Amino acid sequence: MSKLIIVPTPVGNLEDMTFRAIRILKEVSLILAEDTRTSSFLLKHYGIETPMQSHHKFNEHRTVSDIAARISGGENIALISDAGTPGISDPGYLVVRACLDAGVEVECLPGATAFVPALVASGLPCDRFVFEGFLPQKKGRQKRLGELAVETRTMVFYESPFRLVKTLEQLAGFLGNDRQASVSREISKKFEEIQRGTLVEIAAWFSKKTVKGEIVICVKGKDD
Repeated sequence: MSKLIIVPTPVGNLEDMTFRAIRILKEVSLILAEDTRTSSFLLKHYGIETPMQSHHKFNEHRTVSDIAARISGGENIALISDAGTPGISDPGYLVVRACLDAGVEVECLPGATAFVPALVASGLPCDRFVFEGFLPQKKGRQKRLGELAVETRTMVFYESPFRLVKTLEQLAGFLGNDRQASVSREISKKFEEIQRGTLVEIAAWFSKKTVKGEIVICVKGKDD
């Protein structure tokens, strides 16, 4: 039976790719890629010659019905993002929903997701946590920060390196200067870095340097 297959790709080290993911990307008739230029490096590394088609937040509304129709017609199609698991702060939800609504089978392979190693290595409680992704940049940001001030579970955020210090300072303002946190940067890459401490301490550390790479912030929840 034909299906849509969600294939996680490495967030850093290319060796994090699974044997199963490589096999599937070689076997499907089409790979939907967030950025074909970025994904071409991964495919070339593993000798994958399957055709690619762009699938990103600017065109996914127009293409999901056609993709579902192609799979219904007998094609197996894979979806990848630039890094990690599609649908987690990346395109993926709309095509999954369209396929399910059309009666098309959807399968998701286990694999890389940046927030999991960041959370586990943070030293903060990870038995219960809430994934917040990216905070609203403008509208609703202050309200959301206020709501999170009473959250008792560990909180996980994605952030741009350009907004990291500002976000840490805002979190300190709403949650308290002494709230324990961690920032993970460049996970699974050569210059991977994890800084742990209070929100104020970590903000001060990163304010003294140029920050690059993908960022995961983990913040301890409010004490019960």
